[in-house]
Parts: sequence; structure tokens; C-alpha cells
Amino acid sequence: AQFLIGAVGVLSAKYTPPFEGIDSFEGASFHTSNWPKEKVDLSGKRVGVIGTGATAIQLIPIVAEEAGHLTVFQRTANYAAPCRNSEVNPETQAVWKANYPEIHKQCRTSSAGFQHEFDPRSALEVSEEERLELYEKLWAQPGFTKWLGNFQDIMTNREANETFAEFVRNKIRERVHDPEVAELLVPKDHPFGAKRIPLETHYYEAYNRDNVKLVDVNPAPIERVTPKGVKTQNAEYEFDVIIYATGFDAVSGPLTRMDIRGEGGQTFKDKWANGPRSYLGIQTAGFPNFFIAASTAFCNYTVCAEMIVEWIADCIGHVREKNLSSIAPTLQAEQEWVDHSNELASYTLLTDTKSWFMGRNIPGKAPALLLYANTVPEYRRRCQEAAASGYQEFVVH
Repeated sequence: AQFLIGAVGVLSAKYTPPFEGIDSFEGASFHTSNWPKEKVDLSGKRVGVIGTGATAIQLIPIVAEEAGHLTVFQRTANYAAPCRNSEVNPETQAVWKANYPEIHKQCRTSSAGFQHEFDPRSALEVSEEERLELYEKLWAQPGFTKWLGNFQDIMTNREANETFAEFVRNKIRERVHDPEVAELLVPKDHPFGAKRIPLETHYYEAYNRDNVKLVDVNPAPIERVTPKGVKTQNAEYEFDVIIYATGFDAVSGPLTRMDIRGEGGQTFKDKWANGPRSYLGIQTAGFPNFFIAASTAFCNYTVCAEMIVEWIADCIGHVREKNLSSIAPTLQAEQEWVDHSNELASYTLLTDTKSWFMGRNIPGKAPALLLYANTVPEYRRRCQEAAASGYQEFVVH
């Protein structure tokens, strides 16, 4: 093939910690991304869930209802926000469909690719009463409005962020009956939004059930998996089923796990060993005709993925129309993009948090923001300018 497109997604390379004895467990066990095709019957069984990220937060309430007993092992508490999913009646569907053009326009022009937009005010310039009024309004809405429709400095100013972080902590405390359990579920080690915000339905209420136990592995880490279950530093737990909700080697993981080789035999894994190296997040110097179709912009994934696919298609069209054989960014363009991306990242609260955004959930992975910390319109403008210039920042043959 003349062109290779890595359309492998950002959360597709599963990560399971290399627990000692993991293969010795005599019960059923699987990573959430490898959920068995046949129905998993958990009725009456002793189930262990390792992890409390986005996937675990979706499955824990369901597992709790079916399992005889559920033990959840938590390393990091998350600011989970209400999803508020509901059935959509025919009348609402008709209104949405009639307004598709406007909806799509809003998504393509908003800062994060959604219908909502950040409030242009600072969280610190309004009264506490006004601030709480907006927070309650956002909390009652579905989706990511609490995160990406909040005051404009929530993700850049620690003091502003703390006003909403404490608001969310109190919401968690209100829903969990046991104060000690509630405090374990309240995040205190990172700002709100510095990790992807999981959306939940009845997650916190699951911990009010008599058959659910929360285990904090910070004071007593998991030492090994045994034939019967899980052993921490200070206790052993027996299970019939272990579910690994332990996340993914995000963004770069699906690419570096493949043996992609560029000019001179250089591997993609080596090229990205110290963090992503690309121009526009789409191509890498020294890897001609290799395109990355995974949205690395900090936005609604589908909106930016569409834009990237359109850009790649136009680029391939350009190469063919000009009877060229290959295209790749210059080393200078790549370095300038890396420097520019790192500078933008430094202005946010994302870079000092152990999250998959930074690759810090994977031991040995070089910490670097794996997403482009800019708005959707600005990212689109930069991509369009690169093409409109006749691909001047690229080496073409």
C-alpha cells in the first residue's frame, strides 16, 4: 500500500498491572475491554474489581446489584459526575433532527467540540452565591457541561478550580452514608478535570449497599494475585471472579505496540520513547505516508476525529493529484509543534497529575501530555493553514 493510516483509537491498548501470580487465579478473570461475549453470571458470587476509573465507575453499580459480594480496590478517587442519561421521547428526537445543521455547527465551532461553551467569566470574579448558582445548574445537566461548560479558568487556575472541586466533593459526601467511606471516595490529590471526568449513574449509592466493600490500596498495596483471590499487604480476599478495570496505555500505546518502521529502519516506538513527536498530531518526521487518525486534540473525540480524517483524505488527494510518491513533516515543523504543544500544556492543570492524559498510569512511560491543549477552532485553523500553504512544512517527493 502507498499509504498507511493508524486509526487505532486512543483507548484501545489495554493495561493490566503485572501482578505477581496473576495467572495462578483459579476463578474467572478478565480485563474490562476483554469482557466475555457470553453472558457473565455474577449472581451470588464473590467479585473483586481492581480500579475505579471511568469503566469501573460504569460497571460497579451493575455488578453490585448482581454479585453476592463485591470488593472494590481503589488507588485513586475520581470526581465522577452524574451522567443523567434518560430515554429520549419522539418529540425531542424530532426537534434534534430538525436542528442537525445547527447542532453540528455548534459542535464544530465550540471550544471543546460540544454544544456547550465555557462561561467567559472567571470563577473568582463572581460572588459565592452566583458561583454556587452556576455550579448547581451545571450539576443538574447531563454530560460534560460540569467540566467543559464551566467558568473559563477552571482548568487553568488552581484557586478557581478548587471552588468547584470542593463543590463536587460535597456532592459525593451527601450521597455516601458512611463518612469514612465517603472520604475515601473524595478526591484530594488532583484538581477537578485534570483527569478525564467519569460520568456515572448510581455509582456512589453502590457503596451504601451491605454487600459492597471499598479497599484503599494506598496504605496497603496489592502484593499478588493468589489462586483464591487477591493479597494486599495486610489482608487476603477470596473471589470467584476478578475484574481488571485497570485502564489503557492511552494514545501512543496502540501505535508503539506495533512494529511500525520508518526511514532507515527506525521504529515508531523508539521515535516516541520520550513522548509523542508529530506535526499536528497527524504525521511524524521520518515516517512518510504514515498518518495517525486518532484524535489527539482535547475535544469531543468524534468531532475532531472527523476533522482529522477529512484532513488526511485531502492530503492523500494532494499527493496523488501532484503525482507525488510520499509526504512527511520536516524535523523543524515537528520540533516546533512539540514545543508549542508542551507550552500550551504548561498553562493548564493537566501536567502535574498522574493520569492517562499524561501517560503516567503506565510504569516507565515518559510523562507528556498526550492531547493537544487547545480549542477545536484553533486546532482546525492550524491544520487548514498547513494544507493551504501547499504543505510547505512537509518533505514531499
